[in-house]
Amino acid sequence: MKIGTTIRTYRLQKGFSQGDIEKKTGLLRCYLSRVENGHTMPSLDTLAKIAEALDLPISQFFAEDALGRQLNTQKLSDDELKFLTQIRRYSANLNDSDRKLLLAMVKKFAATAIR
Repeated sequence: MKIGTTIRTYRLQKGFSQGDIEKKTGLLRCYLSRVENGHTMPSLDTLAKIAEALDLPISQFFAEDALGRQLNTQKLSDDELKFLTQIRRYSANLNDSDRKLLLAMVKKFAATAIR
């Protein structure tokens, strides 16, 4: 069971940095890094703090099958996940017309990059 990887995935999906979780939980950023990288295993109390900071039920960290399927279909790197999270955060404030314009621009950039 890779709880650290699961924590990192949900943290990035929510657009949080380790510093954000540090502020919400009082846990040190270096400790969170050690957990996410599998160097240490959090206690249930600590895991509950992290779950609360991520606005998730603690059971979500043990739903390995569902998360594994999600990760296998996405195949996103941490950088890609961060980028898409930022896009989602900023696009929430856009109207439909601006979203369509942004999507057209992304398609144009992608077509230009392929050449």
